[in-house]
Amino acid sequence: MAILALVTAYSAAWLLAPGAPLGADPLPAEPPATGPLPAPGAEGGLARRAGGDGEAVAAEEWFGAAQLDRMRDFRGPQRLLGLAGLLLELALLTALAIWAPPRIARLLRRGRGQGEGGERHIERGPGAGHGRRAWCGPAAAALVAAGIALAAAVVALPLGVFAAERARDAGLLTQPPLAWLGDRAREAAIAVALAALAGTLAIALIRRLGRWWWLGGSTLVVLYAVFIAWLAPIVIAPLFNEFEPLPDGEARTEIISLADRAGVEADEILVVDAGRRSTAINAYVTGLGPSKRIVVYDNALDGLRRDALRSVLAHELAHVEARDVPRGVLWVALVAPLGMLFVQGAGARLAQARGVEPGSPAAIPGLALCLALAVLMLGVPAAHLSRQVEARADRFALELSGEPRALIELQRDLARTNLSDPDPPALWHFLFATHPSTVERIGTALEYGRDPLADRRAADRRASAARRVPTARRGPGTRAGS
Repeated sequence: MAILALVTAYSAAWLLAPGAPLGADPLPAEPPATGPLPAPGAEGGLARRAGGDGEAVAAEEWFGAAQLDRMRDFRGPQRLLGLAGLLLELALLTALAIWAPPRIARLLRRGRGQGEGGERHIERGPGAGHGRRAWCGPAAAALVAAGIALAAAVVALPLGVFAAERARDAGLLTQPPLAWLGDRAREAAIAVALAALAGTLAIALIRRLGRWWWLGGSTLVVLYAVFIAWLAPIVIAPLFNEFEPLPDGEARTEIISLADRAGVEADEILVVDAGRRSTAINAYVTGLGPSKRIVVYDNALDGLRRDALRSVLAHELAHVEARDVPRGVLWVALVAPLGMLFVQGAGARLAQARGVEPGSPAAIPGLALCLALAVLMLGVPAAHLSRQVEARADRFALELSGEPRALIELQRDLARTNLSDPDPPALWHFLFATHPSTVERIGTALEYGRDPLADRRAADRRASAARRVPTARRGPGTRAGS
């Protein structure tokens, strides 16, 4: 079942991935026309090809040895800390699903109406359905699921504190420790609330639908994806950051001009106060329908050159043009049924092995473990799809702006400021990376700059965009009408 789920996930990713990139094979390498960029070549280390599409590039050609050492000295241990946190959470879920501490085991046995030896207690008479049997209800399921989520947050906290201290020492994290812990507490509270709701609904579905409950579970997963995409930007994100409309000025004029050339609407453009937490530079597109918006870090507005900022904005407009957020929800809808079928089958086997009723709160730890494994497995094709989407957005941005040099400078600035590994280990990149690596993105820009048909394609795209309905020019903070 796990293999079938992965095959289906990769098939869905292939169906939703953007089409093959346009462009001719890269021409022979030549030095940049102007500026201090080093000339690309085949020397200086193992070159990586940009997802099979861009020019082969080695990190040593674009970053100094001291820069690379600093990036890798930071990112290498951070990757290990992240992996260790993931393994700790899986170990916790495994322990709760297979071996529960004695007190918890007794509590869960009472929850399913069994004695210490596993014998079944059935209450009769006027008090039936109350007292000890009431523990079997939705409140019990919510409490068990919430407890698991809280335990996972506590287990992951020490490694998170260590990773945050390393980021603070490197100058990437600027948030004070107490404020950082406050954010983690808010995240844990949200996770606990969502887990309690999920546990309650899972037990209700199992009791109501029996062996077909995975169908209802798939529907809930899709609804959750829609909820996160639609309401998280206006309900959850403001709990952590302040968002302000991008004021009138050069940056706003630039993005509206780019949106007109792309033939897309950019009605809500927000600036987030990321600088009070980190020196990182970023921008993103989020939301569905009325909550759709482009968000730019204040660090990006303050720290990037105009051409690099233009490249960032063009990339984000590519996500709007391709409707990548709705496509992401569609991907969840395609893979959720097999993922939940895996959870149902594996969870039932775990429950049977432990002598637990599938519809009791005692089955929730096993379901949580199976769900975590399903998410982990499906995360690999999801990351592959995300890299394809991001690569397509890079190509769109190049055709929209016609500035390959700006994209190269942007990627170098992002890597240096965010302390990113320009060429991470291949296995890690394959399993977890949601974006092409820095060297892959530089290779895409180099290939575009050497493509003799690039200008013609960019002109065709702008002409096509001009034939669409013009972008509504609204004041700062207004929303799209969709």
